[in-house]
Amino acid sequence: MPLSSPEIAASPSLEMPPGAAVVEFKNVSIGFDENQVLRDISFRVERGETRIILGPAGGGKSTLLKLANGLIAPDSGEISIFGKSLTGMSEREIFELRAHIGMVFQESALFDSLTVEDNVAYRLHEEHVHEAEAHDRVVEALRFVELEKAIDKFPPELSGGMRRRVSIARAIISRPDLILYDSPTGGLDPITSTTIIELVVKQRDVSHTTSLLITHRLQDAFTLATHRYSQSTGHMEPIPNGELDPSTKFLVFNEGKIVFDGTTRELTHTEDPWLKAYME
Repeated sequence: MPLSSPEIAASPSLEMPPGAAVVEFKNVSIGFDENQVLRDISFRVERGETRIILGPAGGGKSTLLKLANGLIAPDSGEISIFGKSLTGMSEREIFELRAHIGMVFQESALFDSLTVEDNVAYRLHEEHVHEAEAHDRVVEALRFVELEKAIDKFPPELSGGMRRRVSIARAIISRPDLILYDSPTGGLDPITSTTIIELVVKQRDVSHTTSLLITHRLQDAFTLATHRYSQSTGHMEPIPNGELDPSTKFLVFNEGKIVFDGTTRELTHTEDPWLKAYME
């Protein structure tokens, strides 16, 4: 399916302290019911970087996104978003910070009783954006994901892939500085998964939005690393000469710990026995 030409422009840059990362975890640990989910996690995500998060199920990947979005707090350690520590922030301050973050949930998390338009515009309604402006921005976002004709439909009328695309439109409606993708291709067939990854590549290359993306599909991960969006064709295409996207990097988790943090080339050339077995 061809994707239309870019419509969603990058938002004005959020002011950040010099040298600050968009996302930074320092020695973060968290557990539930005496089960340690994340253990002493430290990493940085720089502006414009796409960080793909891999690892076996139950390794704490979704918990990491909830921590980054301020939905839960760690037991220990410090989390900074846009150079601002979440520690000690009030609910209002965290809510204001989330205005700069888009979230794509694994199960889309749409409201079945609301139309596609009202689902996508939900945050704009919360911010009391004028109805005419909100409508125009919804149309813009839906055009970006090739779903403008579904604007009056309800989620139960849509396929799983279409619901995921609506979720992406909702995430980008506010032109965020950070997007968190929680397994955006989970439960989808390979063809539909490719369509979703193509949208992620498009968002990355058109708006250069910093992102964290969880996936259980290695094929999706390496498609992101080896492809680039072409404005002339409206498709993602392999990067010539076997080159790799320099802004796409990897975090691999195992049993709540980071076992790899680095580039695509470093991951594919690893000699670590566990990583090699996982990649195979």
